[in-house]
Amino acid sequence: SGIGSAERPKRPLTAYFRFLKENRSAFRQKNPEMGNVELIKKIAGAWKELPASQKQVYEEARKTDWQRYEEQLAAYKAQLSPAQAAALKEERRRRLAKRRLFKAKRELTVLGKPKRPRSGFNIFVSEHFQESEGISPVAKLKQLFDAWRKLSSSQKQPYLQLAEDDKVRYENEMKSWEAKMVELGREDLIRSKKQRPTKKTAETAKKAEAAKASSRENKAKLKLKKSEE
Repeated sequence: SGIGSAERPKRPLTAYFRFLKENRSAFRQKNPEMGNVELIKKIAGAWKELPASQKQVYEEARKTDWQRYEEQLAAYKAQLSPAQAAALKEERRRRLAKRRLFKAKRELTVLGKPKRPRSGFNIFVSEHFQESEGISPVAKLKQLFDAWRKLSSSQKQPYLQLAEDDKVRYENEMKSWEAKMVELGREDLIRSKKQRPTKKTAETAKKAEAAKASSRENKAKLKLKKSEE
């Protein structure tokens, strides 16, 4: 990343990862038929059963390395300019935010959160993506975006109707899912009242849908423009 003249020191391994690194090849030789996941499980089981005195050896090695790491880190930070230190802090903040987002998404997948409803344009794209012209996905998307814009209101209607049906599906699934989350004591995952759909008149619903469609088209335009630059 060009930050600092010396490379940032690497964090030392935990006691368990030291044990894993040291013993992996021996476990692999004894269990050649095992896949990686099964092998890791076997090593983790062996670590659990390891006597406390033997675990302590790995823990002491970690403490020694950690002390050395903190000294190296202090020396590394001392040779950074204020601008480099600020850039490093921002890079770390972004990395942690990305990691948190990934963990949150993975948790929602495990908990079976319903998939968000698709727009009429999304449905049109998935239906025609394979047959569309263009060698790259971006070229295909551009072609489909142009084709969608040229459709008349009556031609778009079936896709918009499917999108409406998908909204109903999503709302029903979300109600059941949120009820289950309350039972599990995970009220933190429930949507706020602001996010929940309110009853609208047919006219305001129509206007809201038109505004959303326009916003989606503008976002798609921007995406295509960026990919072409």
